[in-house]
Amino acid sequence: MTERYLEDFAVGQQFSSGRVRIDTERIKSFAAEFDPQPFHLDEGAGSHSIFGGLAASGWHTAAITMKLLVDSDFKPAWGIVGAGFEELRWPRPVRPGDELRVESEVLETRVSKSSPELGVLKVKSTTLNQHNEPVQVFVANLLAPCRPASSTKHPD
Repeated sequence: MTERYLEDFAVGQQFSSGRVRIDTERIKSFAAEFDPQPFHLDEGAGSHSIFGGLAASGWHTAAITMKLLVDSDFKPAWGIVGAGFEELRWPRPVRPGDELRVESEVLETRVSKSSPELGVLKVKSTTLNQHNEPVQVFVANLLAPCRPASSTKHPD
């Protein structure tokens, strides 16, 4: 893994993930453990809900997004460490058979005011289905270390 420090990120820089296909059993098993609402557990209940069919929990979508980000080429040193969200939306449900991927863009980079050895990356990540429709959008503030004075290593 190439370590990327704050200085290695630039506004407008983009990162893409691989893809993952969502199946009915994973939707139901996640929901059973973490979000046991009928429209996440049962096709019939889902069809009579606002979703009009079985829908993955938004938190399931968030967990899948995290996995896709970790496996992507977006690799801050120390890993993807969140300091908070400015925005989190689920504009449409994730359905069985959907194939998800994530596109991320660096919106801002800055040195932390309270800890000058740390930087903050503001990143917008959009999770898209196979039709390029957004199913989740978030803007997060992530921590990234500033390059140590003794380090001259740069990412590939």
